[in-house]
Amino acid sequence: MRLVLTWLINTAALFAVPYLMHSVNVTSIGAALIAALVLGLVNTLIRPLLLLLTLPVTVLSLGLFIFLINGFLFWLVSKFVPGFEVTGFWGAVGGALLYSVISWALSTLLLKDADD
Repeated sequence: MRLVLTWLINTAALFAVPYLMHSVNVTSIGAALIAALVLGLVNTLIRPLLLLLTLPVTVLSLGLFIFLINGFLFWLVSKFVPGFEVTGFWGAVGGALLYSVISWALSTLLLKDADD
């Protein structure tokens, strides 16, 4: 049940991002559901490998390179999910950052009550 709730929270966060950034566009709730699922899978399966491969650059940049990796993965998902569009790489970096902050805030508010 917690996994489904996390997925729905991430969907809501992804659906909120276009209202705050014009470089991200989500056409429907179905597109947001699929994009949130694919983002979760990509962040679970591909992101750790990319972080390991780019560890020297990440250390040299004091961790700032992770923002570029997150933006790249956000942009990559937009290329595979119809109805989820990101214009420009820097828009993807900003969208990924905003998506993470909104998702974290909603998870903190909603899942804290679910644990009690």
